Amino acid sequence: MDPFITLEEHFLSVPIWKATEAKYSEQLKHLPKVREQLRDLDDVRIQEMDNGNIALQVVSHAPGGGALGLQENAAANDQLAEAIKRHPQRFAGFATLPMIHPPEAAAELERCVKQLGFVGALVDNHAAGKFYDEKAFWPIFEAAEKLDVPIYLHPNFPGDELAAHYKGNFTDGAALSMGTSGFGWHSETALHVMRLFAAGVFDAFPKLKIIVGHFGEMLPFMLGRICQLSVRWGDRKRKFQQVWDGNIWITLSGVWSVDPMACILRNTKIERILYSVDYPFANNQWGVDFMKDLQQSGLVNEEQYRMIAYQNAETLLGVKAKR
Repeated sequence: MDPFITLEEHFLSVPIWKATEAKYSEQLKHLPKVREQLRDLDDVRIQEMDNGNIALQVVSHAPGGGALGLQENAAANDQLAEAIKRHPQRFAGFATLPMIHPPEAAAELERCVKQLGFVGALVDNHAAGKFYDEKAFWPIFEAAEKLDVPIYLHPNFPGDELAAHYKGNFTDGAALSMGTSGFGWHSETALHVMRLFAAGVFDAFPKLKIIVGHFGEMLPFMLGRICQLSVRWGDRKRKFQQVWDGNIWITLSGVWSVDPMACILRNTKIERILYSVDYPFANNQWGVDFMKDLQQSGLVNEEQYRMIAYQNAETLLGVKAKR
């Protein structure tokens, strides 16, 4: 079997866990062993990778760091860097950034890439309810473009104002799930990409690289309509289709149905599609089973399968899957 590279694979550092424990408690009570897996950057994780045919895991912090300060985020990045030193053939790193403090976030990204050897950043979809179309956040995109590394825009727990919209005649647990991994935070990530486009971020930084997970966070399934209607959103030099083709990559993290791939493969360039799992919130074996289904579906040939499995990640990130 061809090796896999995965890009949305999380850990949880001690300082950020202390600040976000209340938000994670509902999720983790439904996911046995996940807390241990989140905290581990050694034997448990590597054994799970071996079981899932993963040659290289690009490790990133679980959501929550964006609204915290530089101290917590830098400590998490240093912890990850030490793990990469211990396992340089198995791990690469995406930085967590204090997005609520944009100048510090840009500087931390530069430190992580130049000094720690990280290959980009994975950041919360919003920081304390603020999206990154505001010009105050643009230095982060400027830094990423200059460093030639991607920003992985990852879903985050809804802010207090938005969370209220998910409450109704059902349990608080159902509201939290619908507002997060059940649906809401995926649509909010898609909206964020559109906000960046409408604000002119991709005109200002035409070489910016953005990754979104979970089969493109719903964007492929609305792409035709978005391209048609986004002409109303301002006089953009680069239209949404051009941005989709030139600035956006998507991963397959956490979605285990071949059916949506029929759509994605029709409107998304094959070199922009990357395998991922969303470990430990998803099981690596689920990814193995999905890739077998994809291989047998007839939707991709062997060359395209290898591109999705590991080659596209090698090209985008400058890493190599050990064979």
